Amino acid sequence: MLETTPEQIAVYTDEGRDDSAAGVSVVAGPSGSLEIQVEASTSPICTIAIRWRGPIGTGVRVLGDDWERGYGTLEWRGVVPERVLPWYALLHEPGRGATRGVGVETGAASLASWRVDETGVTLVLDVRCGGLGVQLGARRLHAATVHELSSRPGESSFAFARRFCGVLCPNPRLPAQPVYGGNDWYSRYGNITAETVRQDSALIRELSPAGDNHPSYVIDAGWYASDEHEAGLFDRGNAGFPDLPGLASEIQSSGVKPGIWMRPLQTTKDAPQFWRFGPGHPLENVPGVYLDPSVPEVLEHVRKDIARIVDWGYRVIKHDFSTYDILGRWGRDMGVAMTQGVTAGGWTFADRSRTTAEIITGLYKTIREAAGEKAQIIGCNTVGHLAAGHFEMQRTGDDTSGYRWERTRLMGVNTTAFRMPQHGTFFCADADCVGLRSEIPWEYNRAWLELLARSGTALFVSAHPDATGPEQRAALKAAFALASQPMEPAEPLDWLDTSCPRVWRFGGEKGETKTYDWHPFPGSSFACPP
Repeated sequence: MLETTPEQIAVYTDEGRDDSAAGVSVVAGPSGSLEIQVEASTSPICTIAIRWRGPIGTGVRVLGDDWERGYGTLEWRGVVPERVLPWYALLHEPGRGATRGVGVETGAASLASWRVDETGVTLVLDVRCGGLGVQLGARRLHAATVHELSSRPGESSFAFARRFCGVLCPNPRLPAQPVYGGNDWYSRYGNITAETVRQDSALIRELSPAGDNHPSYVIDAGWYASDEHEAGLFDRGNAGFPDLPGLASEIQSSGVKPGIWMRPLQTTKDAPQFWRFGPGHPLENVPGVYLDPSVPEVLEHVRKDIARIVDWGYRVIKHDFSTYDILGRWGRDMGVAMTQGVTAGGWTFADRSRTTAEIITGLYKTIREAAGEKAQIIGCNTVGHLAAGHFEMQRTGDDTSGYRWERTRLMGVNTTAFRMPQHGTFFCADADCVGLRSEIPWEYNRAWLELLARSGTALFVSAHPDATGPEQRAALKAAFALASQPMEPAEPLDWLDTSCPRVWRFGGEKGETKTYDWHPFPGSSFACPP
């Protein structure tokens, strides 16, 4: 379907559609790909829409990705022309059992999405710099590399999706061993001290198998010094964490990889004014200070924070909130109209010569370089298509919960299934934690724990001492033993029919199939959360 000569190309500037404002070329690239190049020496360019006409087929089901984390809405659906399909679009014809995909290679210089209708597909490339057009000047922008692929005879939609994701990401960065362990957020929600960390990481070590693949323990939010807006100073701990290097050393010596959470682009009111976003940014009137990652001094500040954490001895760094802090929106709220961007209009980064995608990627490269080879990186609220190749792990969905099972089901099960094709092809997928607290009945979390342990993805558990009795300990021990070993990614066999797959196959095509009941009734879902 995708030809080097598309049916139509439309260019949008800050003033509206103006097809003469830019030169857009679609040329053949390696391995059958298409290279999208843009030149616009005088006009600020916002969006480029490229249309290819071709038959879609009868009864087609369509699946796309999300901009950053998933929010429980990933699913195969019929043709919805207005539906935004970030990064790639998969089209499955049930009658023929055939699947095909169109997608943008990871690391693009634009925020790319697709539209599918009955007569063709449209690729929309958002090349804004924040909420205004990018000023390329004499620079020629390689906006995207586009791939098209069709399934092989007898290939399932899931197997095809994994193979296609492998094509879209030629150089993933993956952990050397399977990832498992603990994280304190969903058990303690920030009410932590060095002593609770010692207790919780010791439990993880006690329940983990022997061998050279040690568990990880991530200290989540609650450790850092902060101002009145809870904005972080990541160069020190608060009163509950007087010796962060010493704590890392203790955890490491016990046979656990020490990890820690941080928020790279929010800081305190003492930050220089030129580090901050300019007028019109969506968070302009939100308490806190948000840093512009197009400013070189901001990247140096982030570099120092990451390098310091590594020097303290932390070997897993989970960084969070950067997409929200940059764009002022969660992924679920990003634009849907052809001329509407992923952020509010009217503002720009300090460096207007680069696209939003290029500036975000620059932040990710800075974090990667600062961490070096000593620490693994987990991106949370990060753009997976730009993080691939830089981070070992990626949070696939919005937060699960230690209080409400329905939220865990919505966010966790959905993205475990629909981001599974990216696991091992883009990065190691992290569908978020098992929030082991007494507020969620154990029977629900037991099934969620088992799925994650057998899925091949990262397994993190937030285990509150009050909810960790003999039965839970035995199940955790078994889960960690499984999760510590390499295994084939679990396959959601009913993913074409539901947004919350129940039927899963473990261990490859000849493996075991199991059906889960994610919808017990009555349950905690209908109670008011605390």
